[in-house]
Amino acid sequence: MVVGEITEEKDVIVIGGGPGGYHAAIRAAGLGRQVTLIEREDLGGTCLNKGCIPSKVFTHFAQEFKKTKHLKEMGMEFGEVEANLATLQHYKNKKIAQLRTGVESLCKANKVEIIKGSASFLSESRIGVENGHEFNLLNFKEAIVATGGDFHYPDEIIFNAETVLKERQIFELEEIPRELIIYGADYISLEIASVFCILGSRVTLILREELALDTTLSKELSRQLKKQKISVIKHCVLRKASERDGHVFAEIEKEDGETVSIEGSHFVVSGQVKPNLSDLGLDRLRMEITDEGYIQTDREGRTSIPHIWAIGDVTEGPSLAVKAINQGKAVAEAMAGLPVEVDLRFVPSVVQMSPPIAYAGLTEEEARSEGYSVTVSENPVRGNGYAQLTEEKDGFVKVVSDSETDMILGVHMMGMGAVELITAGVMGLEMAARDEDFRFPLYPHPSMSETMLEAVEGLKGDAVHMPPRKKEPAR
Repeated sequence: MVVGEITEEKDVIVIGGGPGGYHAAIRAAGLGRQVTLIEREDLGGTCLNKGCIPSKVFTHFAQEFKKTKHLKEMGMEFGEVEANLATLQHYKNKKIAQLRTGVESLCKANKVEIIKGSASFLSESRIGVENGHEFNLLNFKEAIVATGGDFHYPDEIIFNAETVLKERQIFELEEIPRELIIYGADYISLEIASVFCILGSRVTLILREELALDTTLSKELSRQLKKQKISVIKHCVLRKASERDGHVFAEIEKEDGETVSIEGSHFVVSGQVKPNLSDLGLDRLRMEITDEGYIQTDREGRTSIPHIWAIGDVTEGPSLAVKAINQGKAVAEAMAGLPVEVDLRFVPSVVQMSPPIAYAGLTEEEARSEGYSVTVSENPVRGNGYAQLTEEKDGFVKVVSDSETDMILGVHMMGMGAVELITAGVMGLEMAARDEDFRFPLYPHPSMSETMLEAVEGLKGDAVHMPPRKKEPAR
């Protein structure tokens, strides 16, 4: 190891070049700061290089693959359609490289300095950066911790590189698994199940716990999984997963104590994300850490050390890129003295399965438990004209409102276009919109957005394409 003889002086240092880190760096640079971004691997972080983007290449591919039957029905003529995962891998890697180059170009255009290496705090004003045999010392005025999270897995799983896999490895396969066993209870598990079911795998989904969904959404999801012939096993604990004689075996213990063994060709687990702080040297600082191991921050993203900030998976809240991006820009603005506040009440949650799921705000059950006088409206997608002509008729839009104020409390949906449409729901929730605020604007026709309009109209029984709401009996 060669230690730099000179300590360099830096203005703002961002540790981690994932979505939160590079958004923070570019926004801070745009506000006039001199920014140094430290990344030990590739810019874009896990999301761009291993997680969000690779998985969405597969979900998009599966959704398009599923459409071929309908396109033939409409008159599009082509030969037998096959899924070639080797070609898909080439496409995936090309897109990742293009997007990563885009991030690098944005940093360069905004004069963000990039340093390759692993950073650790030496004091509250100094960072050391190790890159191979080199070690450099950097003094800083302000720092942003954006090192993300690491996946952690049950000790009972014996991994290998071919058949017993972690969630990121499944999107590196070049052959479709014959029999795929999935263990998890999150959006990643659902996306994997949907993708490989569409591509021809026989899928077994083991849910280690109930999914945190609105009851109506949970019931429709169960119906869709059954329709797609995905075998679902609930309320059980994994005891062992390993490969033997060319087969994988997952031993699970059911709620009643019975132990069963499931055989397949491949096994994949969705791990639990925990903050990536172990090599950051925080033990040298007077920084407050929560009981769960997250960095404690205020509503601006400031830690207990006023000139050090933290964003993304190292802080409490959902492990989602959208959260890190929002926090990253907010921290950069807070450092510039602008009035900001990070509010995670209405973080949109999405599942890019087929059909997609998206939701934000309170579930019906949560709204009732919080004391609201709840009214709900559920508009099935099959009543939408555009859904009919595109043969995307599965799903619904559900709106939860307070009948005393007409304020919208939650929006939950499944169906084509849900991931894009949830933005309208989030905007309404953030603005404390009432049903009339959703009903007044004009919606394009025909479009999937009309499912949202009619769901809101259904709160008062005014939706044209929904059955009339039953009138309350006279007293």
